[in-house]
Amino acid sequence: MYRLAIDIGASSGRHIVGRMDGGKLITDEVYRFDNGVKNARGSLTWDIRELFDNVVAGIRAAFEKYGNIRSVAIDTWGVDYVLMNGDDEILPCYSYRDPRTEKAVSYVHERVPFAKLYARTGIQFQPFNTVYQLCDDLLNGQLDGATDFLMIPEYLTYKLTGVKRREYTNATTTGLVSGETGEYDGQLISALGLSSQLFDKLSRPGTIVGRLKPEVRNAVGGDCDVMLCASHDTASAVEGIPMDGDQPYISSGTWSLLGVKVPKVIADENSRVANYSNEGGVGYIRYQKNIMGMWVVNRLRNELCPNKPWNEITAEASVSKFTEYADINDRVFLSPESMVSAFDGVLKQKPKCAADYFNSAYISLAHSYKQAIAELQTNTGKRYDRLYIVGGGAKNSYLNSLTEKICGVEVIALPIEATAIGNLKIQFSEGK
Repeated sequence: MYRLAIDIGASSGRHIVGRMDGGKLITDEVYRFDNGVKNARGSLTWDIRELFDNVVAGIRAAFEKYGNIRSVAIDTWGVDYVLMNGDDEILPCYSYRDPRTEKAVSYVHERVPFAKLYARTGIQFQPFNTVYQLCDDLLNGQLDGATDFLMIPEYLTYKLTGVKRREYTNATTTGLVSGETGEYDGQLISALGLSSQLFDKLSRPGTIVGRLKPEVRNAVGGDCDVMLCASHDTASAVEGIPMDGDQPYISSGTWSLLGVKVPKVIADENSRVANYSNEGGVGYIRYQKNIMGMWVVNRLRNELCPNKPWNEITAEASVSKFTEYADINDRVFLSPESMVSAFDGVLKQKPKCAADYFNSAYISLAHSYKQAIAELQTNTGKRYDRLYIVGGGAKNSYLNSLTEKICGVEVIALPIEATAIGNLKIQFSEGK
């Protein structure tokens, strides 16, 4: 029996077929494609039609190679969404990196002070959270005529099946889900002037949404169930980590998501001040913090040495004598025109060469992890001696060694497709 995980990140997507053999999950990547924001009339947007075309192309590749796929499920990054008017998209589909929410942040906090917002949802402040994006849409008339909003994986699932279904783990990234009930918070939605019809009941990972639409079946050469996994990619990644006990994890990709599993939301004042988030997991809460991740070094590479292999970059960084570091979560690093200029603007000394910039970035990341672990220990009342790292960043042995040294923990780096593994794990648990 074959299952298909479609795992889409902000920079690339992949289709991975999984099967069970003697209790062991065997995986095979059958399709990969590039993804990225587009600049459309001065706004940063996603080309959702191209995204869906790649989803279909990858499913077709899976059917061509394996013939019989039992189910498929999609996970993506959080926060972003597609507005719908019935069956029609209301475009553009904005990227969370578009700096459009400044007025909306003020609008939200005037109606619901952030302390109250945090107490109700447990979601950390990020200017790109869905709550601010939707209120920007409201202020600019983008919600006029909108009957639905679908998070990106919900939209892609709808395009495959014709069924609109909302999924819990990704919905928690909106900042509009009650930490107490695990459903959209009607009082909060009303206080912000948003239409309640946009917010339907949430479904949990493992739900079967439907079968492929006839036109999709024809395009891919087969039919299968379409399921909901933990459609926020970090939620699937945490499911895919073979952890011994509830130790902290980092899902290391464009962002570094550092956190730990807890049984219920922790939304006290210490958590709010430390900007920790309480996002949905599969039977638990992911108490975690968003930290700027590989985005920073990827942008430095594009700017300074786009053709240099990563092993050479890290080797040169490891012998750099430049050790000044920055607050990597400073907003200047979110979406600068020049990442080099962003570092120049916050460092006291200017790096002399590319290796210096990379070393500063890696040391900055490791120090941000140290701070986050210290906050985690204070807020949970527990001590942690191990840190599991999965995702693309787990392959960076130099950053792993810096993290181990600076954080004072044992780093267990698992360079595995944890997100796809978690996605598949949920699909294989169907009926159990």
